[in-house]
Amino acid sequence: MNFFFDNTLAPKIARGLNQFVQPEHSVVHLKDAFEPNDEDEYWLSELAKRLERVAIVTADVHIERNPHLIQAWGETGHTIFFLKPGWADMPFWLQTQKLTTSFPAMLAAASDAHARAAFLVSPNGRIRQLR
Repeated sequence: MNFFFDNTLAPKIARGLNQFVQPEHSVVHLKDAFEPNDEDEYWLSELAKRLERVAIVTADVHIERNPHLIQAWGETGHTIFFLKPGWADMPFWLQTQKLTTSFPAMLAAASDAHARAAFLVSPNGRIRQLR
């Protein structure tokens, strides 16, 4: 499974998690694969061309209200994990600790998910499937 962290999360967290899950899986941050100012629709479609299965992790809970992103996401078939409000406001080390603790469950959920599945991850690590 290939995980992709967007700009709402620190690149260092993605790089650290990548070290833990290689070689079976990968974790890449947007800044390590695209230009930081690339439009979301662009990198969503490019990811679909480059990688077979992608799970996007974002702390931008408003992404699902944007019709252009919903269309781009639907066309690509990515799985997505929305980190509930509270994640983005956490201090770096607490966010790192909680993501590291939650990541095995996120990996299992993504591996079993159908295309276009969406999950909501609470700050305590509880994962709920939205669709």
